[in-house]
Amino acid sequence: MNAIQPGRFTANHAGPLVVFAIGMRINRFWRFGKWLPVIRAMRPMLAELSANPDSGFLGAEYLLRGPRTVMLLQYWRDFDSLEAYARDRDRAHWPAWTAFNKAVGADGTVGIFHETYVVPAGGHETVYANMPPFGLGKVAGTIPATGSRNEARSRLNAAVSDD
Repeated sequence: MNAIQPGRFTANHAGPLVVFAIGMRINRFWRFGKWLPVIRAMRPMLAELSANPDSGFLGAEYLLRGPRTVMLLQYWRDFDSLEAYARDRDRAHWPAWTAFNKAVGADGTVGIFHETYVVPAGGHETVYANMPPFGLGKVAGTIPATGSRNEARSRLNAAVSDD
């Protein structure tokens, strides 16, 4: 369990960013053979990405939405890095994607989704109050949300001036 950081903090990140939300929904619990491989496929991908600092992958955060839906919030340096990884046939994603299409396809047992947000420099702000490291703050580190980082608008402006 991560220790709580008492006080108000903001992520120590300036510049552009890609936020990639990817997840799955278990539509038929009793079909373990369909959804368990989907869940298991993510850990090797994260290990592969984390081991390669040049991949453009900055980090991730797991999120649960009830017993059916698992989501991974990923942070990337840029869209080109994310796309290059997704399309690289020699990396873990490609075989996992083709295995999903072969085993599940459109049979309805497992749903998958992703959303990609390309965020320009100065297009994001964060605040964490009395929280353990989380989200972009976990990935990039945190700094106190005081002075020029006290309010949301000033954090946006600070992110531009830090760039």
